[in-house]
Amino acid sequence: MISKSLFAAASAAFLAIAAAPVAFAADITIVDPYMRVSGAMATSGAAFMTIENHGAEDRLIDAHSDIAQKVELHTHLQDANGVMKMVHVEEGFPIAAGENHMLQRGGEHVMFLGLNTVPVQGDVVTLTLTFEKAGDIVVDVPVDNDRTPEMGKAMDHSKMGHGKMKSGTGN
Repeated sequence: MISKSLFAAASAAFLAIAAAPVAFAADITIVDPYMRVSGAMATSGAAFMTIENHGAEDRLIDAHSDIAQKVELHTHLQDANGVMKMVHVEEGFPIAAGENHMLQRGGEHVMFLGLNTVPVQGDVVTLTLTFEKAGDIVVDVPVDNDRTPEMGKAMDHSKMGHGKMKSGTGN
């Protein structure tokens, strides 16, 4: 006979896994997306996730969301003086066939610039990722400011220079 506490624990684990945000199209699956903002006065935020590619090589080439004036694919590069700078990756991110590609803090990520409203813990932001072959994938991205970084050093986006945003500019 299974004890009530064991059954309750198993049920809770199943529900947590079943409720984890996942989006997919064709051979691409988006797993465990989340967004962070630096506070109530934030003008930018970032989204992180794992992109699983179950098919041929593809490329993440763009991202869009109504929550920000501009959404870009970003990474961090070290300049000649050893200073890490965040840069827009116009060509996007290659997603190797049969591999997982992590968008993570301190590395490649989706950057929201010029937030129209600042989402708070628990909000869900709609994000459209555009892939060269798989096309558009709409992802519901929960805001999780309490999440600890999976790898590398956490980057504080509030201290990064993103330039001034003009109202009404598109992606």
